[in-house]
Formats: sequence, C-alpha cells, structure tokens
Amino acid sequence: MEMVQVVLLTVLMFFVLVTVHEWGHYYFAKRAGILVREFAIGFGPKLFSYKRNETQFTLRLLPFGGYARMAGEDPEIIEIGSGQTIAVRLGQDNKVKNIYLDALDTRKNVIRGEALHTDLENDLQIRLDVDGEVTTYDVHPQAMMIKGTQQTQIAPKDRQFGSKTVGQRALAIVAGPVMNFLLAFVLFAIHLQMVGIPVENPTYVKIGDVSEGMPAQEAGLQKGDIIFSINGEKIGADYQKMIDLTSESKGKEMKWTLQRGDETLNVTLVPRSMEGQEGGKIGITPELPTRKAGVGETLTGSGKAMVDTTEAIFLGFKQLINKFNMDDIGGPVRTFEVTGQIAQQGIQYLTYWAAILSLYLGIFNLLPIPALDGSRLAFLGVEALRGKPVDPSREGMVHFVGFALLFLLMIAVTYNDILRLISG
Repeated sequence: MEMVQVVLLTVLMFFVLVTVHEWGHYYFAKRAGILVREFAIGFGPKLFSYKRNETQFTLRLLPFGGYARMAGEDPEIIEIGSGQTIAVRLGQDNKVKNIYLDALDTRKNVIRGEALHTDLENDLQIRLDVDGEVTTYDVHPQAMMIKGTQQTQIAPKDRQFGSKTVGQRALAIVAGPVMNFLLAFVLFAIHLQMVGIPVENPTYVKIGDVSEGMPAQEAGLQKGDIIFSINGEKIGADYQKMIDLTSESKGKEMKWTLQRGDETLNVTLVPRSMEGQEGGKIGITPELPTRKAGVGETLTGSGKAMVDTTEAIFLGFKQLINKFNMDDIGGPVRTFEVTGQIAQQGIQYLTYWAAILSLYLGIFNLLPIPALDGSRLAFLGVEALRGKPVDPSREGMVHFVGFALLFLLMIAVTYNDILRLISG
C-alpha cells in the first residue's frame, strides 16, 4: 500500500471516529432544542470553518479529539451594562436582529442609544434611551451580538443546556460514546464480512503470507497457493504435517506440488534454520479456509468481538493502574504510528483496528474523569438524586482542572512518543 494512501486512510479513520462521537452529542442536543454553537474536530487554532444554520463547523490544528459546544455550558455572551451605548438593527418583523457593541459610528441603518435594561434570556427585550426618548424593543430569539469581527448568537433560556431536563441533558452527553459503540459494532461486522468465518473440517492448506528473503519466496510460492503434496506425501488439511516435514528437512531439498488456480506446479526448495528456532523453516503462514458469513453469524460474531474487546480494554486499565509506566501509555503520535503500520497490512486489518479504537474511545469517555462525558453524567446523577443541580461554577472548575490535567498528560505522553521515535 502506498505511503500516501496509508496516511490518508489513517487520518480518515481518526476523523470518522471523532466525528461520529461528536455528532452524537450534536444531534441529540439539537433534538432537545439546545443551541449548539460549534461542532469542532480537534483543538487549537482553526484550519477550516464554515457556518450552517446556527452552528459553526470547524477543523482545528491539534488532533486530540473534538467537541460540540452547547449554549449555556460556559460563559459566552458579552454583558451589556446599564448605561452602555449600543446600536441595534431591526429586522422586517421590527424585532432586534443585530446588537452592535463597538464601532457604532460606522454602522448603517441602526438605532443608537443608551441601554437602560437588557434581557436576552427570558423576556428578550432591550430598553433604549434614544436622545431622551425611551423605547422598548423586542429581541429576535436568534439575534446576533456583534463586537469587532466576533458574532455571537444570543441564547434564550429555553435554548441553553442547563434549561433542559436531566434526561435530555444526559441523553445529549451519553450519545457520543453510544455512537462510538454503534460504529464499533458496524466495523466489526464489516470486518467479518471481509475475512469470512473459518470453514469447519477444511480439506486443504492454503498459503497465506510469504516472508521476504525466505526459501518459499525464492522458490516462487505465492499467497493463495494450495499445498497438494510434499515429497510425494499428500497434505490435505494437515498443516501440522507440513510443519513437521519441513522442520525435519533442514538443509535438504524438498519437492512440493501446489495448485494455483487451475494450474498444478512442482517446485523445489530447501528449508533453512532461523536464529533462536529449531528445525527447518521456509517462511510461510497458512490462510485458514473461510466462507462468507451469514447475517445472523455476522451479528453474533460482531457482538462477541465487542464483548471480548471490552474485556481486554478493562484488563488493560487494570494492569495500568496496578503498574503505572509512562511507556505503557500511547498518545496521538504513537496511535498514528501503530495505525499506519496496521494500514500497511490491508484494509481489513485497519477496519478491525478502527473498531477497537472506536470501542475504546466510547469506554474511555464514560469513565468518571473530570472533563470527560462520564464526569458530566456523574454530576447529572448527583443532580437527579438531590433534586437540584450542583453549583455551575464548582462543576465548571472541576471540568476545567480535569481538562488541564488531561492536556498536560497528553503533552507528556506525546513528548515521550516523540523521544521513542527518535531513539528508534
């Protein structure tokens, strides 16, 4: 596989994993009536941005994840102080469409005045003193506040995250990991359709991979060849017999009969020893005979892969806690490196690896670590039990500290990954 293709597939895989996760948050937030201000892939400076309806879709520089920023999660609207001079522009319905906070003299077709009262969450009204005449203007629920080049849509109370029920907020949060679980299930199913399932009681041995520089390659053996006989002895489906005959023939000439499509081939090769291993080797691995999986087999096989991989992930968490070592943690650099290596082996291997990463991403985000989805769900659980929400400033501080610590850990892990690459 060409290097450019490997890089593109690797980048595409990460883009899909993060996009699917954030789309879950975005979709169910929109379903609940929450204003989603930004749908971002990555963090840091913007590389690309466009706006559709009310949401700004952005691609950012650092590929460490993404986010769907919902109205009301963080302080975001610039406050209009009493007595502050502002300008407003009315729409065709005579409701305030734009609110200007600076460069008032350059604004055209606006009403300038002193703000006596501003309510952009509940009543949606602005009371202005325009040359001594006080007028109250209704504000459109999608009005824009403009300061310099920054435009921010107002968020009425019923469009904010905190105004929704515990169930609606929990669904908007848990939807991200759930989408990763669904994607993992689909990818496991696609992989199973690609590779098939082993045939029971096979009747032949087929060659899988052929190692470079080994006797099998030198003799012209190819992937997909079926081994008929070795030194006149029929092999059938007995792969172990092939191994035994090869091991016993180190340094001796062997005659192999192969079937390649409709053609029968006779080749001669000499097994040789490999460092640290006994007996003769020729450098081939078998390809187990498979058949196409049925619908039921695909669903059950995908489900089993989900269960087995989940158990392996939690076992990894347990081992990491019991014996923490920075070398056991991989950041984006190491993950990209491993993904590139897997992509070189073929699309079926990359599909399986993407399923594992998607499942891991969903599970990791549900852990009760500050700044992750699991922590936010924990706060909602406390709110449900208490009957009232936790102080937003305290919750925000917990998430901020958690995010800062995770970001520092990511920097440390990335630095460690780079050192590992440099040192080889």
